[in-house]
Amino acid sequence: MNGIRAVAKKGLVDIIKDLDADVICFQETKAQDDQVAEVLESLEGYFVHSYSAEKKGYSGTAILSKKEPISISKGLGKEEHDNEGRLITAEFEDFFLLTAYVPNSQNELKRLDYRMQWDKDLLAYMQELEQTKPVILCGDLNVAHQPIDLTNPKSNFNKTAGYTEWEIGGMDNFLKGGFTDSFRYFYPNEIKYSWWSYRMNARARNIGWRLDYFLVSDALLPQLKDAFILNEVEGSDHCPVGVLLG
Repeated sequence: MNGIRAVAKKGLVDIIKDLDADVICFQETKAQDDQVAEVLESLEGYFVHSYSAEKKGYSGTAILSKKEPISISKGLGKEEHDNEGRLITAEFEDFFLLTAYVPNSQNELKRLDYRMQWDKDLLAYMQELEQTKPVILCGDLNVAHQPIDLTNPKSNFNKTAGYTEWEIGGMDNFLKGGFTDSFRYFYPNEIKYSWWSYRMNARARNIGWRLDYFLVSDALLPQLKDAFILNEVEGSDHCPVGVLLG
């Protein structure tokens, strides 16, 4: 798996410059805050906010923005969730932007119960924020929502973390709770993935999963101009996903 330090050796700063995005969100940085700052010290034009896990080399998130956020908060405000650096909330003038690295249910689904609680608490947090202004959630949500979102849905269903009825139900709750999957909004039938295993030459064979999403408050749909998955950008087992607001 790649953390931000590993990808830095593969040209991360140049990738960021080429993308030229107003905001860039990272999940699974696998670095402490000072290490994130060191990796990005040569990058100009961005404010950097990171949130590292207590456990070194694990999890972690970061937000880079050309405009300084009005405010930054870290975590869900619940002790059981907030020692792994999994959520940053950046407040901007017209919306809250969240970057989240949702817990993986792990082998034999041993962390599934915790993951389900995380989904419930994250949705409640987002709905609370929505009372102030719209919300955009960006992240590795560790779920393939529909059969179209992974190469082998039948063999993985209820057996593999990320494609169980419970995780799918968690995503359903976000979509029923006032949020829209931006990529499916524009491309309801397109097969495109954002993550590939390092095993068995999976990326070259395009045996993948769509695990990375932008969920947006329904109130923002009039401003949503496009959503995209940049399969050609390499350096990690995930590729960038994004949205364009106008």
